[in-house]
Amino acid sequence: MKKSVFVGVLVLLVIFIAGCTGVPQGETPGDTAAALRAVQTGTQGIVTQVLENSPPALIYDSSELVALVEVRNRGNYDLDQTSCFVQITGFDPNIIRGGFDVSRSCAENVGILQGKNVYNTAGDFNQIEFHSPSVQLPDGVFEYNPTLNFVTCYQYHTTASPQVCVDPLFYQVTSEQKSCTPRPANVGGGQGAPVGVSFVGVSMVGSKAVFEINIQNMGTGRVLSPFANVQNCGQASLDYTDFDRVGYDVRLSGGTLIDCKPHDKIVRLNNGQGKIVCSYTIPGTSSFETPLKIDLDYGYIDSIQQPIKIVKTPQ
Repeated sequence: MKKSVFVGVLVLLVIFIAGCTGVPQGETPGDTAAALRAVQTGTQGIVTQVLENSPPALIYDSSELVALVEVRNRGNYDLDQTSCFVQITGFDPNIIRGGFDVSRSCAENVGILQGKNVYNTAGDFNQIEFHSPSVQLPDGVFEYNPTLNFVTCYQYHTTASPQVCVDPLFYQVTSEQKSCTPRPANVGGGQGAPVGVSFVGVSMVGSKAVFEINIQNMGTGRVLSPFANVQNCGQASLDYTDFDRVGYDVRLSGGTLIDCKPHDKIVRLNNGQGKIVCSYTIPGTSSFETPLKIDLDYGYIDSIQQPIKIVKTPQ
């Protein structure tokens, strides 16, 4: 009897110690690595869809009109109530009346629309309701067929940290004495945002490392300047200076900055692509690997369409 009690106490003690020493319960390092890859890759940002039958494909005039839009943050950057908006255009406000064209925050009623993270690899979502209490066709008009344009405008951010090899004595030391060789970094698959780094090349000129960084619009919409007004961009409030511009910042952990171009820290995209060239002085006499941190700041505009038919109410 005493022996059985002793064995039971010993088993409980072993379980208690195992719990206190942090033995993994369920999740493995492989699971965490897979979640991190899912968070740090991808080419989507804000994705919207109109819920089924909201609005209906056919309605009578003299009726209310309700549109429900699901907004999901498929990237990895969090958005607050002032940095993402949805607006409906493409209709006559004299027919569809009463606030249907109001710009609504993507984070309305939720505060923060979180991007994907290791605890939520799909990202947060929210539903926004647009309501017109009065739809009225003019006299003599029996049918109206607008295509509703749901425009989403938001401010977003991309972070890439590829590991690069630098070698201050690239042409003076044999390859057998090197820990790494400068070559293009692996940046495929996007960085969890619609604008990303598509290529990072490195060349050594003595103790100077020159990085060629290619930026690309990888999403389905169009890039806006980080200074563009995203709250009312569906109402033609943008001009040509608001498009295809990306703010940037580049930092190399293992080097001293010499120069980055463009000098105004704004990349102009042409056909959805742009380039940054940065040079750094590399200390020491041996090759080594170090992270190159690239931050991109921009706005983004995208849209989806939904045709509807409004017919005259039978008398």
